[in-house]
Amino acid sequence: MESSQRLEPSLVEEFVGKAHGDFQRVKQLLDQEPELVNAAWDWGDGDWETALGAAAHVGRRDIAEYLLERGARLDIFAATMLGYIEIVRAFVAQRPDSLSLLGPHGIPLIAHAEVGGAEAAEVLAFLKEEMKRSG
Repeated sequence: MESSQRLEPSLVEEFVGKAHGDFQRVKQLLDQEPELVNAAWDWGDGDWETALGAAAHVGRRDIAEYLLERGARLDIFAATMLGYIEIVRAFVAQRPDSLSLLGPHGIPLIAHAEVGGAEAAEVLAFLKEEMKRSG
């Protein structure tokens, strides 16, 4: 087995930071270092975030979809923002406590649906109904 090299921390920090809104730089960095696609940065106190997580909580569908195309691992927060209703329904059915999950920076699941816009409207309505139902 070959020894693997760690990604340069400053590169990971920049990549995750830029995924909040600088699509061109995200593309450049990923072309430069494809292994960044699933890298996570700890902003402090265990506040871990991936580029997909960054794009998801600010509603950057374009960046999120690009990262998924490049091999990013889908999570419930990104699925919520992207409006993937069947995935969200299945996840909540399996893990009802997911309604109270917090993503990067302590941002709740429902906030990811809110920034998802029209494409996430069905997910937002579903989450609100589930929250009302679960009390």
